[in-house]
Amino acid sequence: PDGLLYLGLGDGGSANDPGGNGQDRSTLLGGILRIDPSPSADAPYTIPADNPFVDGDGRDELWLYGLRNPWRFSFDADTDDVWIGDVGQSAVEEIDRLPFDRAGGTNLGWNAFEGTRRLTDAPAPDAVPPVFEYPHDGRCSVTGGYVYRGDDVADLEGAYVYSDFCDGVVRAIVVEDGAVVQQRAFDVRVPSLVSYGQDADLELYALSLEGTVLRLADG
Repeated sequence: PDGLLYLGLGDGGSANDPGGNGQDRSTLLGGILRIDPSPSADAPYTIPADNPFVDGDGRDELWLYGLRNPWRFSFDADTDDVWIGDVGQSAVEEIDRLPFDRAGGTNLGWNAFEGTRRLTDAPAPDAVPPVFEYPHDGRCSVTGGYVYRGDDVADLEGAYVYSDFCDGVVRAIVVEDGAVVQQRAFDVRVPSLVSYGQDADLELYALSLEGTVLRLADG
């Protein structure tokens, strides 16, 4: 939304993040980074001056932290809110939603929390809980998508579309005032649904590891 480059990094691997990278602001792991890709005098990119930790409280590139594996994150084309599908460890998958202008510096809780479930006794100051979570009931790994702002599927307007890699069902939630007010599961299954894409008309595409790209449309 601001012309800068955002990158999502996992916590570095190993179950339950034994290195505590998710809560360690001195590492880039387990965070979303924010940089200006224009080179500076001594580096191949530039640190935005208003990044939240440039005062020495964490890595300069870090925008928010406390993530296990942000797969994937996107910005609402209408409101600029950031939505993150954060893959859980063994029990809970979560979706985070943050207003863009207040997202910088946010702690999303991993590895102290897996969703809203306490996982370790690690301190997690001011951790923000997910807006939505679901258990591993035949599902295993959230695939984050987009808030739908296209024209092809009118009754999806404003809904966040996502899936799970293991069941491949296209799903959507509607959030109002910070709470989920509607959940939907469509009669559409995409095997190995690994990502979503959005085109210039804000229509959505589902990507399968089996080699297909499918466009969401009415009917």
